[in-house]
Amino acid sequence: MSTRLAVALRRWVDSGAGGAESRGDPRGIDWPRVVPFVLLHLGCLAVLWTGWSPFAVATAVALYAVRMFAITAFYHRYFSHRAFRTSRFWQFVFAVIGAAAVQRGPLWWAAHHRHHHVHSDRPDDAHSALQDGFLWSHMGWFLARQNFATRSHLVRDLARFPELRWLDRYDIAVPTALFLALWALGAWLEAAHPALGTGPGQLLVWGFCISTVVLFHSTFVINSLAHRWGTRRYDTGDESRNNALLALITFGEGWHNNHHRYPGAARQGFYWWELDLSWYGLRLLAALGIVRDLRPVPRSVIEAGRRPAGIAR
Repeated sequence: MSTRLAVALRRWVDSGAGGAESRGDPRGIDWPRVVPFVLLHLGCLAVLWTGWSPFAVATAVALYAVRMFAITAFYHRYFSHRAFRTSRFWQFVFAVIGAAAVQRGPLWWAAHHRHHHVHSDRPDDAHSALQDGFLWSHMGWFLARQNFATRSHLVRDLARFPELRWLDRYDIAVPTALFLALWALGAWLEAAHPALGTGPGQLLVWGFCISTVVLFHSTFVINSLAHRWGTRRYDTGDESRNNALLALITFGEGWHNNHHRYPGAARQGFYWWELDLSWYGLRLLAALGIVRDLRPVPRSVIEAGRRPAGIAR
């Protein structure tokens, strides 16, 4: 027991420590290993002591927006689906920003998402609400022992970059750096600009805990709700659905039925009225020369979506 606990604790820092995953029920939660996840949620309660300030709330909103874009545009559309191209430098920059979202490393994220598309809503899907219910698809799968390891065989194209492998293995490094940066910023503001009414504890609660937890669950609803709540434009062979509200909070990911019809597109809002903030951000980055070759939605898919499919519900 002590050896298993030691390995679990080492994996807080080094996700590759200890070799194979610890023994036990593959679908069971490895509690020592998920303590940081639990502490993040409990940290939100500290707002009762730190209070709030406009600066702290603005920091939380800004970090939510920047990290959501990195998750949706890069972890998802770039690393998982290669929907556009960029340089190795910018690939690394956005991998670092994505890692700050505390959703593990880019290889882990992309590998599990690719696996989801192969097995969507079938028994082997790691997070199907249809197969396993809301709680499992929302976050149970994320905490389960069987899903901690990166499915490396699915991301050989990404694993050739040592910097991405490092971020994936030491996935706590960037969140720790963000934690320390927020503490340092709060301490400086408290001393240099007391009129802002903020400090290190308050910035940590809002900028790290609250912002990250809201980001967690906003991302997770695509697994738990976007396969159960919304409309279906395309018959995709699974229960993926389009939902405008989820698209708003996830910067476009809520057009999930569209995405499952053509996963390789850089946009998920296929039509002008479908708000897709990540697509607009990618268009801006393309204009700045940071990304290129944004993969379009084929005209045949667009035209098929305009015809009544008789499956919307």
